[in-house]
Amino acid sequence: MSRLLAASVTLPTSTIPIFRTVASLREWRRKAYLEQKSVGFVATMGALHDGHISLLKHSLSRNDLTVLSIFVNPAQFAPTEDLSTYPRTLEADLALLEQTKVPEPSTESERITSAIFMPTVHDMYPSGITQDVSGQKGTFIEVKGYGHQMEGGSRPGFFRGVATVVTKLFNAVEPTDTYFGQKDIQQGLLLRRMCRDLLLSHPEPGHLHIMPTVRSPVDGLALSSRNAYLSPNDRKHASSLYATLNVCKDAWRDLRDKNLAIEKALAYLKERSSAAEADGVLIKPDYIHMNDPDTFEDVQTYEEGKAVILSGAMWVGKTRLIDNIILGNAEGILG
Repeated sequence: MSRLLAASVTLPTSTIPIFRTVASLREWRRKAYLEQKSVGFVATMGALHDGHISLLKHSLSRNDLTVLSIFVNPAQFAPTEDLSTYPRTLEADLALLEQTKVPEPSTESERITSAIFMPTVHDMYPSGITQDVSGQKGTFIEVKGYGHQMEGGSRPGFFRGVATVVTKLFNAVEPTDTYFGQKDIQQGLLLRRMCRDLLLSHPEPGHLHIMPTVRSPVDGLALSSRNAYLSPNDRKHASSLYATLNVCKDAWRDLRDKNLAIEKALAYLKERSSAAEADGVLIKPDYIHMNDPDTFEDVQTYEEGKAVILSGAMWVGKTRLIDNIILGNAEGILG
């Protein structure tokens, strides 16, 4: 049986309502409309961690009701990527959601996730879906001119899959506000643009919130479901990417030259890689980029206070990690 849950699969018990079909979720959503309740939304692929929970708490504290989705989206995985092995921890996810509460304003009660949306692949892709883009049929969303830079350069077609599934989720949930993490900064900014370009009302572009990355308090590693792939030895060296980006950040401030800043960062990463190799861990850099947050075009020259997305990706053993830092003024990007 596929690891993508079919509608007939028996789910773990949960005190939170779980909707498996778009029709059942829409019935719940109509009731929220009639009661004039705001609905926050957090889209996930499961394997929940503190980063997801931070987004969830933002939604719970700001909205009357909150929906969290769990759907591992086949359309954003290339045929060679980890769809079949992506971490799936449903029982632990449901338990974590039941435990996550925030105070209800002006009352002594608490808010908890109102609904979990766990659609089937058939419901989300009624025309069918294959990971091979050339064989796909049906309707897909592409934000032209914004999906080939940065992370898109290493994962062609990735943002087409993301934009398509998130549009479908927005159409199903019709959120008042929605919350995404900074770790996937290009994704959040691209989706905000998509909301604007498609004239979406649920959510409106200004109601798509990108919240700061949640990191390990020990070494700053950005929390990610894929961190579960890291062996204990890999984990010791996984913070090399964030440390490298900080070297680049300081060099950009001091040298004000992109090429010199990236050169200095890569030299630092080479030192970290040598130390990792001595520990039996292979570190392989993918990219370090500096891009305009609006156009995603490469930034060439330093401008005081101007926002720049400094992003990077690297392999630690068999695990690919991504991260970013916003240089300059992050106003209008985060929050």
